[in-house]
Amino acid sequence: MRIACGSLWMRRGVLAIVLLGAAFIPGRAVTSASHSCAGRPCDGAGRILWEERLPGAWLAAAGELGTVPSSGQAYAAAGSGVAAVGRGTAIAAYSLASGRRLWTAQLGGYPAGSAIVSVRAWPGVVTAGLMEPPPGAGAGSRTEIVISARTGSILHAYPAAAYGGAVAAGTASSVVVGTTAVTGYDNSTGRVLWSRDTGGVAQAWRLDGDDLFVTVSAGGYLGASPVTALRRIDVQTGAERIVVPAGKAFAGSFSGAVDGVALFSSAAGLSGYSGASGRLLWQRAGVVPEMVDQARQTLYVASGDALTGLNPVTGAAITRASTLGSGLYAIRSGDALELNQGALGEAWGYSLASRTVVWTDTPLSWPHFFVDLSGVGGSADPDSNTVILAACAKVGTAAGSASAPRCLRPELVAIDR
Repeated sequence: MRIACGSLWMRRGVLAIVLLGAAFIPGRAVTSASHSCAGRPCDGAGRILWEERLPGAWLAAAGELGTVPSSGQAYAAAGSGVAAVGRGTAIAAYSLASGRRLWTAQLGGYPAGSAIVSVRAWPGVVTAGLMEPPPGAGAGSRTEIVISARTGSILHAYPAAAYGGAVAAGTASSVVVGTTAVTGYDNSTGRVLWSRDTGGVAQAWRLDGDDLFVTVSAGGYLGASPVTALRRIDVQTGAERIVVPAGKAFAGSFSGAVDGVALFSSAAGLSGYSGASGRLLWQRAGVVPEMVDQARQTLYVASGDALTGLNPVTGAAITRASTLGSGLYAIRSGDALELNQGALGEAWGYSLASRTVVWTDTPLSWPHFFVDLSGVGGSADPDSNTVILAACAKVGTAAGSASAPRCLRPELVAIDR
């Protein structure tokens, strides 16, 4: 298996076919140990924490899809002690430690055809982006719904951009990227605490800690207009600063932000700019950003089939990894999470420093890793080693020669990586 330039983002686009239905069947907590830790103590790595039976019809799809719903889409998030999952207009929360179901909520009162398009977990709350179908020609509208992580009760709902939504949230307040502004709201009353205008067209954005970077581009994120500035908004206070490059525009399209550095990608490669001054810090030819190790604030870039870890401030190489497979999905504390596909699939950890496998889990047929394309959060908990996978414990027969076999026992699995 090989990594092609930019392949992870294409894989993640495909993997947006995710998680589960409105009802859930209680599962079991397990503590399966890892097969191998390559000569070092396992410390629980690769241990299956719990499994939950997934209801509804699922498939054991070939290739990089893995265990997926037979129809529709669903979304998952893990963080702040909660695993939240949603599909259609239903969302449920589970204890990330034990798998115990905490609550299930139905998001009612919306037009037929409305569906959850994003789930994020925050301290004390869960947010769900619900997209309503367009009444006629044109685009539908999105609402960001804030739900108590403790009780499942809806605290408030706010208008959001189609590719925006919550970028910070808690029991007291939420910050939402809308179509023309970034706004902080009081969750108890829905009152606007502050608002920062972002123009008449939807812009690209990335979150870096408490700093939200929003592009200033005449054509927005769908246009070909250059990015002439960045709005740097503190999501805690609403304080805004305009960051302008030394030239007329930043080089390329906005592709990320990490450790105070704004990343821009072009056909020539990757450029890192100071998020404070707009000054060009470094350039790397022929590479594309793949992912960030948040625990070590390391930026990983791909060039051909090689993966390199960079210091995001200087652009200097920290780690040069050997070729990794197409099942690479996350990196934490220098260890990469990879998934093998097919009937003998495994989730396994690979040390980028020693270039050795440091743990493997109990075999999980057709594993599937769920992600959030925003970079805000997803099914890999940003504050712990827990990740959520879907797996097929029992495979049935395919309906036809061209279709994937049915999964007779689909499961939601939590792994300590």
